[in-house]
Amino acid sequence: MRIGELSRRAGVNAHQLRYYEAQGLLEADRGTNGYREYDENAVLRVKQIRHLLGAGLSSEDIAYLLPCAIGEAPELLGCPELLAAMRSRLQRLDDQMNRLAQSRDALADYIDAADRMSSESYPPFDDADQEPVPA
Repeated sequence: MRIGELSRRAGVNAHQLRYYEAQGLLEADRGTNGYREYDENAVLRVKQIRHLLGAGLSSEDIAYLLPCAIGEAPELLGCPELLAAMRSRLQRLDDQMNRLAQSRDALADYIDAADRMSSESYPPFDDADQEPVPA
């Protein structure tokens, strides 16, 4: 099948399919006319790629995992290298979430402090002559 048909059947844009091919995730033969030709397994492969991308895996991770993928969801065979790669990715996500939570807490603290300060008059005035106090 050509790229347009694969795009329609898999529900992704043609430029995404070309990207998957460039990343080594998808293979295409070339016809005598130079057009990409995909086999029937390409639809399943694209759906697997989409699911794995949705899990936050990089295209590099996916290239490593695809040989172990079975079915559309996909199910992954539990070879030790595969499990180590997925655990490493999970740890990176956990670390990123912790950093984001810390940033969120710091921002919330700044907002709370600013809210408390807004209840006071701004800019602060010197009681004697009601002029703003220089910073």
